[in-house]
Amino acid sequence: MNFDLSEEQQMFVTSVERFAAPIDVEARRRLRLSPAGYDRARWQQLAEMGLIALSASEHAGGMGGSSTDLALVLEAIGKANSPDPLLEHGILPVLLLERGGAGAVLEEVLSGTTIATLAWTERGQRYSLKAKGMKADAAGDGFTLTGEKTMVMGALMADLFIVTADLGGETACFLVPKDAAGLEVRPYRLADGSIAGEIKLTRTPAAARLTLDPTALEAIAADIRLYAAAEMVGLGQRLLDDTLAYVKEREQFGVAIGSFQALQHRLVDCYAREEQARSMLYRAALTDKGDAAKWQRAAAGAKAFIGENVDAIAREAVQMHGGMGITDELAIGHALKRVLLLARLFGDVDTVLAEYALAA
Repeated sequence: MNFDLSEEQQMFVTSVERFAAPIDVEARRRLRLSPAGYDRARWQQLAEMGLIALSASEHAGGMGGSSTDLALVLEAIGKANSPDPLLEHGILPVLLLERGGAGAVLEEVLSGTTIATLAWTERGQRYSLKAKGMKADAAGDGFTLTGEKTMVMGALMADLFIVTADLGGETACFLVPKDAAGLEVRPYRLADGSIAGEIKLTRTPAAARLTLDPTALEAIAADIRLYAAAEMVGLGQRLLDDTLAYVKEREQFGVAIGSFQALQHRLVDCYAREEQARSMLYRAALTDKGDAAKWQRAAAGAKAFIGENVDAIAREAVQMHGGMGITDELAIGHALKRVLLLARLFGDVDTVLAEYALAA
């Protein structure tokens, strides 16, 4: 397989590396500890670079990036251990809004002036995309929503919530601005330091309804699974690189611990896992999206394989660093916690592996 990047792909990867370079561990901590868990000015810079627009088609005002283009960008974000939530607040809302026919709102998201997030998880539903607890009722020319959602990522900085709700037994998507009547947000921090929240809607009017059916939602979830896997591949490389550097410096019994054969064997195993994960990512990204079933199967398989292997790399990295490896003092602590989050986004390893087995 040819892994050489095109000129445009290399340009985007280099841009991400340059953008993320100033964010060291301390800067990352400060950013995460800010009131909203992120900086809107930095998000605007991300938009001006065209990284959000890369996920929209040219017809919708974007740059028409391919699945491989997006995977490479997210892999670069992961390798830089960057806190930028391009996946959850850039790519995911763009896919939902474009395929849902919300062109005017999409333009604001692409420009970075509006930050959107998806509210879809409910208690007792695990990773099901089917809405049950959130109910939508017709009200005049529009709809009102009543119910609760949990684990809404970026709940404090979001200007717009894309909410899934049960409408006559079918799952539909609605747009709810943050200042809508009857909307309550209870924020909390996730493992990676970002801020999510539970939202409660009480007869809250929806600004619009997206033209998305359950099949379209499943297709978008498959896309996000693949891109989450891409970021994990980048994080795995960062974890491996930092651990290799550490074992060359850390000494016990007067020699570098990297000279111990037992650790060398474990690091070689991590290297093999990372290379296999990257190959699996590119294999899935190059799958023909015209065959929806095949694409969703490839995305599920890639996420299961990559999630399991990068998690193993992260745990080895922490073991070799010792207790400080789990803290926020080192980059690997941040990387591990981001991996824990991404590995469970739209389905943990067991869930997506079961779906892959059923589809195979």
